[in-house]
Amino acid sequence: MVISVPRLVIAAPSSGSGKTTVATGLMAAFASRGLAVSPHKVGPDYIDPGYHALATGRVGRNLDAYLCGAELVAPLFGHGARGCDLAVVEGVMGLFDGAAGEGELASTAHVAKLLRAPVVLVVDASSQSRSVAALVHGFASWDPEVRVAGVILNKVGSVRHEGMLREALEESGVPVFGVLRRAPQVETPSRHLGLVPVAERGAAAVDAVAAMASQVREGCDLGALLALARSAPVLAGAAWDAAGVVGSSPPPPLPVPELGGSAPKPPVARKARPQTPDGLKIVALAGGPAFTFSYAEHSELLSAAGAEVVTFDPLRDEQLPAGVGGLVIGGGFPEVYAPELSANEPLRKAVAALAESGAPVAAECAGLLYLSRELDGQPMCGVIDAKARMDERLTLGYRDAVAVSDSVLAVAGTRMRGHEFHRTVVEPGAGAAPAWGVRAPQKRVEGFVQHGVHASYLHTHWASEPGVARRFVERCLTS
Repeated sequence: MVISVPRLVIAAPSSGSGKTTVATGLMAAFASRGLAVSPHKVGPDYIDPGYHALATGRVGRNLDAYLCGAELVAPLFGHGARGCDLAVVEGVMGLFDGAAGEGELASTAHVAKLLRAPVVLVVDASSQSRSVAALVHGFASWDPEVRVAGVILNKVGSVRHEGMLREALEESGVPVFGVLRRAPQVETPSRHLGLVPVAERGAAAVDAVAAMASQVREGCDLGALLALARSAPVLAGAAWDAAGVVGSSPPPPLPVPELGGSAPKPPVARKARPQTPDGLKIVALAGGPAFTFSYAEHSELLSAAGAEVVTFDPLRDEQLPAGVGGLVIGGGFPEVYAPELSANEPLRKAVAALAESGAPVAAECAGLLYLSRELDGQPMCGVIDAKARMDERLTLGYRDAVAVSDSVLAVAGTRMRGHEFHRTVVEPGAGAAPAWGVRAPQKRVEGFVQHGVHASYLHTHWASEPGVARRFVERCLTS
């Protein structure tokens, strides 16, 4: 079997060059021409895919060679792009920037090679003229396996400036596919963890994407870019399929490293939870403006494992979905909405009651904060004996982790890779075992396992270990 979707990778020399503007604008511009466009983002970013989804009408998906492994990049790409006319892949950071200390691993260049996709380099030309040729030449020649097929010049100041840039680039032999002027209307607001998500901006996000599309249509040669995408060769192999992988047997657990932390507590009596044959299969997934971080494959894996996934909004809904048998709370910005989340006392009590009943609860980052006793002084669900607060220090990076306690997600010894990205600190109390042992950048234990609850700062991608979804749904059926 082969994957034959036309594709482009939109990269840049560094962050802040305009990748998101160009990639999102291209997606929207091609979609407005009637093409089915598949949107993708390199790395663990949850926010840009929201803009991509708005531009294309399709779910934005991530391609992360660190979290999922290089062998899954092409299959996951094929899954997301199935039936599409074109795929646009937005890169991360600079073209050759990957996981710290891991060479090219998880870089845009690495993913481009795995997809055999041509790369278009977005260059912020606002403070240079002839030097742009040296910059582009360096990126185009650095790795002969990476096909830098053209450039889009961003933040160009004037017609004269454009002329100087084009003249310089003629000597490099790298074609110019577009020139974009400085345009404040396409800029998207940011805060402590990056862009403000689409779910929080409403009509303003729609307007921003429309402005990006307009700018790209006016400044880029869409015909030439489409022809370039169609020049990408076919990829050998089959597309990823949730139903096909969720039934596969998990690998045997590996020995648990000695990383410290308390031993698991013995089970205690819990309140009985009303059970119905259908209700046990329902998994509630937190959504809305406060919880926007979730990989699409998680929901697909839960569904493939036999669950009915129902989304709810902790800012608005006062009760969990009827018949809920499990709860998944991903990442997001609960710190921005702490007063509103706290004010929804009926839902906080419902979450606490579900956890106390022994139902499986999986929480990542924002979910961990929401399950704590309080966040910045505001009462939260009180499922975990911990206090959370904002912090000035940014915690960011990939993590190699091993489960140090049996949980609703994994048996002790299961190895997974994760990613941390937060400006909060959790001060733990007592009563829970650690979730993960992390080896670097320092040796430590992290997270909480308590009855049916697994709560952690680590964002993981379940496609790398489909048994996580199967184990969670099985617990929904038996708890």
